[in-house]
Amino acid sequence: MEITEIKKVGKGLRYHVYIDDKYEGTFEAEILAKHKLKTGQELSHEELEKIKIANGDLACFDRGLGALEKSMKTEKMLYDYLVGKAYPEECIERAIEKLKDYGYIDDNVFAENFIRSYSHMKGRKKLKYDLLGKGVAPEIIEDKLNELVSDEEQTEICLRHAKKYLKNKEFNEKTKQKLYAHLLSKGYDYSCISKVIKEVCDDRD
Repeated sequence: MEITEIKKVGKGLRYHVYIDDKYEGTFEAEILAKHKLKTGQELSHEELEKIKIANGDLACFDRGLGALEKSMKTEKMLYDYLVGKAYPEECIERAIEKLKDYGYIDDNVFAENFIRSYSHMKGRKKLKYDLLGKGVAPEIIEDKLNELVSDEEQTEICLRHAKKYLKNKEFNEKTKQKLYAHLLSKGYDYSCISKVIKEVCDDRD
């Protein structure tokens, strides 16, 4: 097999490679340099497959790193992102392990940052539900919630939500039921909501 053409793609560091006048794939400049690939070069099938694997690993790692530089992600979030970019499973697994080793992926840190950012807006149940959806392990979520969110803080925040919801509303049984549903949707548990509604009722009385 002969490399018949190497064509630069746009302004980046990627190239289209043609083997025997047929498009073979897009390769990173680093791979071309490392393997000293050039037009007219002969390659065996085995050599080409090894180069493709190395190229896939590098491209997948770079794409994953780029995504993490834009926003922090859990391991599952990054996995789903790279699957969506059609990288081979083996390349994704190797890229993720490498990124974990370098400290770019840490579900413990993600969970902690997420809870710190949203605990003033959401109850424990909603925080847990959201983190589970992002692929964080249940035991990590429980540890971080216990560490960062106290019952007293939850009650105080829930009370603020309740007062905001009731502003300029007539307080009656129907409003009370709607308030309960509203606080439930925010992720607060039954005991917290009951305590807050009792306090609100006492204040209104």
